[in-house]
Amino acid sequence: MKKISCKGIVEQVKNMCLQANYELCDDVLQSLRDAQGKEDSPVCKEVIGLLMENAEIAARESIALCQDTGFAVLFVELGNNVEIVDGTLIDALNEGVRQGYAEGYLRKSICHPFTRKNTGDNTPAVVHVALTQGDSLKIILAPKGGGSENMSRVVMLKPSDGKRGVKDVVINAVKDAGANPCPPTVVGIGIGGTFEKAALIAKQALLRRLGSTNPDPELAELEADILEAINKLGIGPQGFGGRITSLAVHINMHPCHIASLPVAVNINCHAHRHREVVL
Repeated sequence: MKKISCKGIVEQVKNMCLQANYELCDDVLQSLRDAQGKEDSPVCKEVIGLLMENAEIAARESIALCQDTGFAVLFVELGNNVEIVDGTLIDALNEGVRQGYAEGYLRKSICHPFTRKNTGDNTPAVVHVALTQGDSLKIILAPKGGGSENMSRVVMLKPSDGKRGVKDVVINAVKDAGANPCPPTVVGIGIGGTFEKAALIAKQALLRRLGSTNPDPELAELEADILEAINKLGIGPQGFGGRITSLAVHINMHPCHIASLPVAVNINCHAHRHREVVL
């Protein structure tokens, strides 16, 4: 049995909060460069250039990419041969978020739904834990901004709506969102499962490396089809028109009930933040 101390978890999560909010990953930066090369509009080319310049300054100066430093969303894979010692896993994750947002002077955005009283430390985080085989603890942090999260939706389609219905839901969601989620966006789609499962796998779809191909050929084809349709909407970078409204469309799928066809759309902004660690 491998023992992992809560102290180590706290330190790792703290550092992940800082890194995710200061530095875009290489796949995101490359996707922005590719998008700039595909744009015909001088204004849109300039807008993407400014987004990349912002990312460069944030990384160099160790400051937040965006004033909205997000809701801390954590995906955890806990091996069955791991024992968490000196505390509990959830408490350690929240303490890491608390310390990271304090040390980095990152905006605390979490509040009571009705009174709007701020919790003061960006906790509690949203934590999804999956039990796996092995002796490792994998933690993925994905800070999620409110502007993009607000544009997300879950729709319960009829089974007869099929792929055409799924595509319409996604296109309408992106069209209705317009410039609100700070495009160029990444669009996560969850198909199947139940109401809550579709939403969860849509958010998990955002974690796939940009530029990668869906291992399911049917879903890879659907991703390409939807991305092409999205980029014909004319919304463009930051809503200035142009060819690139979204950098990528990622789909996860799960079996569903014979009477249902759930579809979830989870949109992420151009500041596509995430970090991962394995202990």
